[in-house]
Amino acid sequence: QVQLVESGGGLVQAGGSLRLSCVASGSIFSIITMGWYRQAPGKQRELVATITGGAKNYADSVKGRFTMSTDNPKNTVFLQMNSLKPEDTAVYTCNADLIAGGATLQRRDYWGRGTQVTVSS
Repeated sequence: QVQLVESGGGLVQAGGSLRLSCVASGSIFSIITMGWYRQAPGKQRELVATITGGAKNYADSVKGRFTMSTDNPKNTVFLQMNSLKPEDTAVYTCNADLIAGGATLQRRDYWGRGTQVTVSS
C-alpha cells in the first residue's frame, strides 16, 4: 500500500557531490520519521541520517558533508552528499516509519529498494 522509491545514485569522483531522492507514495496518513541507510559489500547496514519533525540526526562519519531535507507536500526526502569519499560507496536505502491510511490506520516501517552510490578514488 505504501512504496518508497529512491533515485539519484551514480558514479562520482572523490570530492564530488550527489543528491539522492526518496518519494513515498500510497495511502499515507502521517510520516513520523524518515531516514537514509547504507550498506557496502561485506558490511553491516548503517544509519546515515534521519529526520523526525524538524529534528535531523547524522552519523558521525557524514556530519558536515551530508545534509537531509524534505519536500513535505510531495512526501519526498533528499540527501545532499558533498565531499564524497571512496568509503561512502554503498547502496543507499530510504526508510520510513509512518502511519498508513485505509480502512484502519497502521503504523509500520517501510524500506525502499536502494540506489547505488560509487565513489572512485
